[in-house]
Amino acid sequence: MLFQRSKIAALLERLAVEHGIYLGTMSWKYPGWCGMLYDEDRYLWRNHFSKTRFNRSCLEEYAEVFKSVCVDATYYTFPKVEYLELLSAQVPDDFRFSFKVPDDITIKNFPKLDAFGKRKGKRNEYFLGVGTFKFGFLRHLEKIRSKVGMIIFEFSHFHANDFEHGRDFVAALDTFFAQIPKDWQYGVEVRNRNLLHPEYFQMLSHHKVAHIYNHWARMPAVPNQIDLHPLEDNPFVGARYLLTPQRSMDWANREFAPYNQLKEIDPAARESLCCMLDYLMGNNAHPDCPSYLYVSNQLEGNALHTISDVLEEALASAGNPDDARRTART
Repeated sequence: MLFQRSKIAALLERLAVEHGIYLGTMSWKYPGWCGMLYDEDRYLWRNHFSKTRFNRSCLEEYAEVFKSVCVDATYYTFPKVEYLELLSAQVPDDFRFSFKVPDDITIKNFPKLDAFGKRKGKRNEYFLGVGTFKFGFLRHLEKIRSKVGMIIFEFSHFHANDFEHGRDFVAALDTFFAQIPKDWQYGVEVRNRNLLHPEYFQMLSHHKVAHIYNHWARMPAVPNQIDLHPLEDNPFVGARYLLTPQRSMDWANREFAPYNQLKEIDPAARESLCCMLDYLMGNNAHPDCPSYLYVSNQLEGNALHTISDVLEEALASAGNPDDARRTART
């Protein structure tokens, strides 16, 4: 269906209030969404579209429809309190931000890329640093605690020089989670399929940490991840639909920008997301432990339309008790 702001807003509020499901997008600063989610006139300056004005204040309009967003920016830098308070001031009290942990904490060895400056190719002395996480990151989030949803530990693809064995990564993560505060919703997203091992899932369950089901280029399909670690084995459900398998991020950015329309449908992603919604709507989350599902523009070209279509299908199925086409595992 077309992206109808008022209808989508009502459906998303229903999911959040009745089922503890927060469905949103990865980031929000996309001028290509003008005419669908955003009113371009709100960002005019002297009759010209002001990208500065748009970037500064479009979150307020985003939050008129969506109840949550995944903040990618914190992966690249430790957020300042002023930045977090600026975000918080633009959204209502029932809005939830999911934040990525900075890569200064999740990179084992810095890639040999110019973007890392003097650190490129070197060992990261702050990898899984408990103090760095608690005082450089988590302490700042305390300022907007009531609006924080999932805290995402994204671990980019590890190479042989990072960990010789997957169990070494599991052991390091086990030690880390044993030392950090327990009263946040943590989720782990890995990009190495060989890490999807019973020991990894057992460690997460022990610390009440969610495995983030990720639809990503080199990872098993989400239903396969669910087979390995059923949805009910998590303290809450976290999922990120990022990229169609066999596609690169560079390709998606080149082909899909400015993200103003659907370009390539991913049936497998849609089906598994519908299954996840079906499961969650039938197993209401605890109010203190809601679930977070996010869709990126790089998946199909326009996350708004992807979400709109999935909502229509999932809620139509939920309204038909005779429709037993789908289960949590496909």
